[in-house]
Amino acid sequence: MKQEKIGVILAQIGTPSEPTAKAVRPYLKRFLSDRRIVDYHPLLWQPLLQGVILTVRPKRSAKLYKEIWTEQGSPLRVYLHKQQVGLQERLGEGFRVEVGMAYSEPSIEQAMRVLENEGITRIIIMPLFPQYSSTTTASVYDEACFAALGRRSASGSTAKRFVPTLRFVDAYYNHPGYIAAMKHHLEQQLKSLQSPPDKFILTFHGIPQRYADTGDPYPDQCLETAELLAREMGWARDQWGIVYQSRFGREPWVGPATFDVLGDLARQGVKRPFLFAPGFATDCLETLHEIGVEGREVFENAGGPGELYTMAPCLNDQATWLDFLTEYVRSNAQGWV
Repeated sequence: MKQEKIGVILAQIGTPSEPTAKAVRPYLKRFLSDRRIVDYHPLLWQPLLQGVILTVRPKRSAKLYKEIWTEQGSPLRVYLHKQQVGLQERLGEGFRVEVGMAYSEPSIEQAMRVLENEGITRIIIMPLFPQYSSTTTASVYDEACFAALGRRSASGSTAKRFVPTLRFVDAYYNHPGYIAAMKHHLEQQLKSLQSPPDKFILTFHGIPQRYADTGDPYPDQCLETAELLAREMGWARDQWGIVYQSRFGREPWVGPATFDVLGDLARQGVKRPFLFAPGFATDCLETLHEIGVEGREVFENAGGPGELYTMAPCLNDQATWLDFLTEYVRSNAQGWV
């Protein structure tokens, strides 16, 4: 009997289809309306979102997207496609790899439909977030479950009769294969520098401190990732630091904040900072512009030499990273193959 293919959905948060306010607005609206992202009561949050935020922020974000946009499109979408191709080649004919995003197209629901239309009934959901967070991993879980079960109508009914079997991969923040892929990647990046860095900074996307205080394990997992990577790289404790970026709103977030630390480093006399974002599987607005462009400006404005500031690329389609993803998918398919 022929072995049934196993579906794999590489899941990401999303990206606008174009670097325009018109394309950014619906993406931001869907993203910021998810209560896993912003958990304020809708009666308080939605008027602010629909009013000031979605009036001002899309135009501002579109300008930033234009600065990093490629001829092929959004960097996140371009690299995600390369990851899909690389993973499919490595897994072979027994698997079918699709891409799905929580807040833009191609959506997780569209990816699920493609797999189901091909008769695939067993699907592995692979969120491309090494560290678990309710704001990322859990958002993907929500969308995958909605897509598999079928969204209910206003009357509470659904026309979907068959629901595929889903497996959600565990967070891999401390997996030796993930750590090894980052080590190999950074060693290659460091070889291209004329002088060794005098400070290594590992920057992760931030979350409100309140989320961590109420059970989100994300900061603890980020710290363990950073410590494992630093140990493998042979960095002494005073050679590296961990920071959190992308703060939004007025309430306290997990810290220290990336921009605050970059300014302090410049004032302390650090000349050659080397930044890397372990929690981002693909380069995107938050790495290419926020850290690559704005971070450099913060460092320069505080007195640091901007020409010596280095932001390493994300893992993207690096071979050892795709090799790890392949083995991790295979391990999560045990019993199905």
